[in-house]
Amino acid sequence: MAETDRQRELSHRQLAKCPTGITGLDEITGGGLPRGRPTLVCGGAGCGKTLLSMEFVVRGAVTYGEPGVFMSFEETSEELAKNVASLGFDLADLEKQKLLALDFVYIERREIEETGEYDLEGLFIRLGHAIDSVGAKRVVLDTVEALFAGFPNELILRSELRRLFRWLKDKGVTALITAEQGEGTLTRHGIEEYVSDAVLLLDHRVVDQIATRRLRFVKYRGSVHGTDEYPFLIDENGFSILPVTSLGLDHEVTSERVSTGIPRLDGMLGGQGYYRGSSVLISGTAGSGKTSLSSYFADAACRRGERCLYLALEESQNQIIRNMRSIGLNLDPWVKQGLLKFHAVRSTLYGLEMHLAMIHKLSNDFHPRTVIMDPITNLSIVASHNEVKSVLMRLVDFFKNRQITVLFTNLTHSGELETTTTGVSSLMDTWLLLLSVESSGERNRVFQLLKSRGMAHSNQMREFIITDKGIDLVDVYLGPGGVFTGAARMQQAAREKAAALAGQEELEHRRRMLDRKRQIMEAQVAALQAQISAEEEELQALKGKSNLQEKVAGEERERLALARKADSPEFKEEE
Repeated sequence: MAETDRQRELSHRQLAKCPTGITGLDEITGGGLPRGRPTLVCGGAGCGKTLLSMEFVVRGAVTYGEPGVFMSFEETSEELAKNVASLGFDLADLEKQKLLALDFVYIERREIEETGEYDLEGLFIRLGHAIDSVGAKRVVLDTVEALFAGFPNELILRSELRRLFRWLKDKGVTALITAEQGEGTLTRHGIEEYVSDAVLLLDHRVVDQIATRRLRFVKYRGSVHGTDEYPFLIDENGFSILPVTSLGLDHEVTSERVSTGIPRLDGMLGGQGYYRGSSVLISGTAGSGKTSLSSYFADAACRRGERCLYLALEESQNQIIRNMRSIGLNLDPWVKQGLLKFHAVRSTLYGLEMHLAMIHKLSNDFHPRTVIMDPITNLSIVASHNEVKSVLMRLVDFFKNRQITVLFTNLTHSGELETTTTGVSSLMDTWLLLLSVESSGERNRVFQLLKSRGMAHSNQMREFIITDKGIDLVDVYLGPGGVFTGAARMQQAAREKAAALAGQEELEHRRRMLDRKRQIMEAQVAALQAQISAEEEELQALKGKSNLQEKVAGEERERLALARKADSPEFKEEE
């Protein structure tokens, strides 16, 4: 109970936050900007200070029902309205609804006279009236340099800045004050950042002719916040900020499987394909079929009714669709149905962090279940291998956290087949290797499954065949001379077939010879049996003849005895 009271007390003591409604910014700050306090937004020309401030006010009015005041010292209300109209912000309509008050204050530098009694009372009256007119909770002052452009006296400047910030705090409004970056300082005067409760630095840098926008909180009093540099985009939807820190390794996993689009490859992966939410890497030399394999995976996802985001860094959408038709795969219907979305850009279009931010934004807008990035090696053009690996690590964590199955392709070179230029193979759950093997004067593709975590998988190499009817994985021939593919495989198959036929003929010949011997033996046995039968018949005949002769002889003896009267018949009968 005491612990609960303590937690409640600590909760009350925590700094109140004002959500900005800007994608990613609230995540970095743990809920938004300090409510009821001023925040300084500084940066060079063109970094997005005015746009960030305007979006803060508009999002507050539209999303959170908090009216705001935007006081500009450089651009008129009409100019501001035109500048943000492309983002879908209708400032005139917000003004009619009393959700926004726009005020342009023109200050001519030559009209400013520095005196010890100079103060901002006139600004306070005008700003106070604007706040009261709409009941504002949010205020933007753009830019602070216009107020103090003619004041070289640092003491007066610091004093008036403190008065301005204190006045804003007393009004209870959450304020954004923009300031231009100075030479070696965050702001031109180098004072504003010290009197602000929070300081947000925007940076628009160009490295190797590639521009990148980044954001960093220099300080944030009373709250834990992200201190890294974060890339951000400015597009038709306004600001989009991406936290660059990893999302961690606490994501959920599932045993659900998704098809690769190729039945025999599914069979090599335990019969069901990849795990949903896993990361897959397809490595291979140029022309080995990486894009074809990726496109079949995209087609399989769309056939399941799932959305697939295809990030192409080497070929255009139309080129990929055309090329896939040549192997019997038509992706165009999926694009028209909104299930397949291509985002095809050169890796040199913008910096590495901007690519990361763009992928996050596309994923948030399109909500894919499958993402394909083809190829990741092109990112090495705009950054070092370590930087690319860091970005890919964050991408893998981001997709795993959302249970999105992601497939990366990686270009390898001869002699480095089982390595990746960015060293990301350890991040992958499944790793497929496509090889281009030269034999018999031709090149053929060989497929090998190097690893697949959490499932029993095949370790057998397969020949990877691409025809106008699609992709097929066929058994390779292994022999003393190595792996046989293509024409060599067909020749080996022909030789084995000829050897099998020869063996069959030899077997048939031996069977016929054995049949002949069996027939001869049976004929001999039959002849012997016939001879035995004949001899048995002759023996029986001789036996019958002998019995007859013996009978005739006995009768003859009796007849002679009677004739000689050797014995009388009576005596003969008595005997």
